[in-house]
Amino acid sequence: MSRERKHSLSIAGHRTSVSLEDPFWTALKEIAAAEGRTMTALIVEIDSRREGNNLSSALRLHVLAHYRRLAAGS
Repeated sequence: MSRERKHSLSIAGHRTSVSLEDPFWTALKEIAAAEGRTMTALIVEIDSRREGNNLSSALRLHVLAHYRRLAAGS
């Protein structure tokens, strides 16, 4: 299993850090690039839509949903 890496970023004017395993960071970078935006912009959007999950969980769920959509062909 890949070890977690912590990244720091600013969301809504405050600094926060997020720990995710390397494959999730890679997937977020790929998703952001495919959408023509920065990874930080993607994370800010995911953060604004999360409901009760911590940010790390919300990011993992976003990656899962993205690849499920691709697998379903939509």
